[in-house]
Amino acid sequence: MQDFLRPAYGERSLADVVPAVASALGLPIGEPPTGLTLPEAPAYVVFLVDGLGANLLQRYAHAAPYLASLLELQAPATAGVPSTTATSLTSLGTGLPPGAHGLVGFTSRVPGTDRLLNALMWDKTVDPLEWQPNDTAFARLRRQGGTVTVVNKREFRGSGLTVAAHRGADYVGADRVGERIAAALAASIERASFTYLYDGDLDWTGHRYGVASSPWLQQLAMVDAEAEQLREALPPHVRLLVVADHGMIDSPSQARVDVDERTELRDGVALLGGEARFRHLYCQRGAVNDVLAAWSSVLGERATVLARHDAIARGWFGPVVPGVLPRLGDVVVACHGDTAILSTADFPYEATLVGLHGSLTPDEMLIPVLLD
Repeated sequence: MQDFLRPAYGERSLADVVPAVASALGLPIGEPPTGLTLPEAPAYVVFLVDGLGANLLQRYAHAAPYLASLLELQAPATAGVPSTTATSLTSLGTGLPPGAHGLVGFTSRVPGTDRLLNALMWDKTVDPLEWQPNDTAFARLRRQGGTVTVVNKREFRGSGLTVAAHRGADYVGADRVGERIAAALAASIERASFTYLYDGDLDWTGHRYGVASSPWLQQLAMVDAEAEQLREALPPHVRLLVVADHGMIDSPSQARVDVDERTELRDGVALLGGEARFRHLYCQRGAVNDVLAAWSSVLGERATVLARHDAIARGWFGPVVPGVLPRLGDVVVACHGDTAILSTADFPYEATLVGLHGSLTPDEMLIPVLLD
């Protein structure tokens, strides 16, 4: 479909940010991306703003004058697929596309079971080192001699997602803006240093109230002020790179499809995973073709419905390793426009959200690359 973007893995995607920074630090950790070249510097701070899509920043530039002033200096990059936090943060931390690192959505099937792994909340029965066994880009950079620091909320220290995505770095717990800026300043004093800083408040606000709502615009202004204060606090030789993990769209009630009301969508589906904008459908034996036909018929042009192998062939997940294959749905459903696929029985919380993400539209896929 015309409104979908293919992820630019190996060229200019979120997975390419740390390899590009490593090259700029003079500590390459592999093949640098072909479309993301950063200026040499002794230290980099990468500030990731959850939910800050490039299109959203451009559309609401008046609320974020500092960040918007940097938009024209660098072209945007893409998130991976699905365009969701757990997948994206793992791509950043590992330097790998989802098909290699294996965190393929907000929820995905634990192979051989009838359970879903919620990648944000995690599950104590799932070992994050087994789920994501690849060396992280953070660890590879550290082995090259770099100082690598993660600055994030205290509650995320040692979480399943942190271990899977960001192990190999020193972790500094910081819950407040002032703490985060001070921690980034302290870490960046080191030469050949990489500091990763995360802020999730804009994403939360967009989910709760919608993009362009008054609370979201106010939160965007606060993020802009945080970024500008961070730049002012850092020494001139430290480069600040602001990126995001995905964008967001608002999905009104009339654009939502509830599989618990359209019961034919349940036929042949053993387990419903993913999230509202990008569903993984795990099918009963022999039911894939019937599920494809039913979902395609009901959704029509509101979504692209593909068998797993067709989605892989389109490059959505990058190269997929064998262990990750069964985590992907037998059928995947990527929404167009402002459509959302809900289950009020399985995922009641999603029905309370206004802003959503996960699919391949430009508003969800394009992320800013802002260098100062």
